[in-house]
Amino acid sequence: MNIKSLLLGSAAALAAVSGAQAADAIVAAEPEPMEYVRVCDAFGTGYFYIPGTETCLKIGGYVRFQVDAGQDVNGLNDYDWDAWSRVHLNFTAKSDTELGTLTSVAAVRFEANQDSAYTTNGTGGPVAGTTLGNSGNSAYIDEAYIQLGGFKVGRYYNPWDKGINGESDWNSGSQNTRMESVGYFYTGSAFTAGVQVDELSRLRGVGGQNVGLEGIVTAKFGAVSFDLLGAYDFGAEEGAVRALVSAPVGPGTLQALVIYSTGLGDQNGDNAYANRGEWTLAASYAFKVGDKLTITPGGSYIWNAADGTADYGSDEAWRAGLTVDYTIVPGFTAKVTANYNKVQTVADEFWDGFVRLDRSF
Repeated sequence: MNIKSLLLGSAAALAAVSGAQAADAIVAAEPEPMEYVRVCDAFGTGYFYIPGTETCLKIGGYVRFQVDAGQDVNGLNDYDWDAWSRVHLNFTAKSDTELGTLTSVAAVRFEANQDSAYTTNGTGGPVAGTTLGNSGNSAYIDEAYIQLGGFKVGRYYNPWDKGINGESDWNSGSQNTRMESVGYFYTGSAFTAGVQVDELSRLRGVGGQNVGLEGIVTAKFGAVSFDLLGAYDFGAEEGAVRALVSAPVGPGTLQALVIYSTGLGDQNGDNAYANRGEWTLAASYAFKVGDKLTITPGGSYIWNAADGTADYGSDEAWRAGLTVDYTIVPGFTAKVTANYNKVQTVADEFWDGFVRLDRSF
């Protein structure tokens, strides 16, 4: 056997052994592709698909710092100013179904105040919640509802919460703008209508659990819109009606509302929907100075104003003020308002207002 034959034989043997070893080698599995979050544009901006589902989720909210000012604005210590902060988180889930869009909303708020108790001062400050210790911190559910098509059920802002531009109007005067409700709302291009039943909870011994009924009709005529809202409190056997109109005028928007109420709605809740007086008239004009600045003068006037007893007062009440909104940068806004008031309770005449900073996301 010559050298050439020996080399060829060795190469063949080595190739055979290598092939056998390759057949027995362990091959690592390739990693499975990751499912990245997909943008959902079916319901507007900000939504994304929850991985593994066809449900679209949107997370938003704002962080607020506010300083209220006015006579005895801090009811705990009788101070004329008070600072507080809020975190608002909003979770909205939507999906398409054969019965229409299925929506669920969960909105929660966390508020911090130096005081251990809150009062309602009419300037948008902290309201009743679950007090945690003595630090004045509170956490509560702002909204929690389910909506399928036009059917809506849960805790949400009712039509009485809709006011006019600025911070100088007395709308319903009631704190009952969020209730446990069941309603149906039809939305069209120029006409919308809705009806809902509300649970009305009163103080023990004053009426307990009752129900109320609300109905609203909204019509649009080009850029002009008109709302007609009615409500009836079955427990108190009192009702209220509100008409609201909005129209562009010059460089701004003119709005006005009028309310008629048959019941006072004092601290015992004689009327859960409107309680400041028999007749209320409010108007405002939002003047858009530029892309960032809006100035809104406005005011309210009440005939037969409530005086804190079980009947209407005999005098008038009125409020006039100015609100300034300014966008510092996109997502960061400032609001300043000041109002002069003449009312039947707290004080005959006084100033109030607030300075607010919001960072929305």
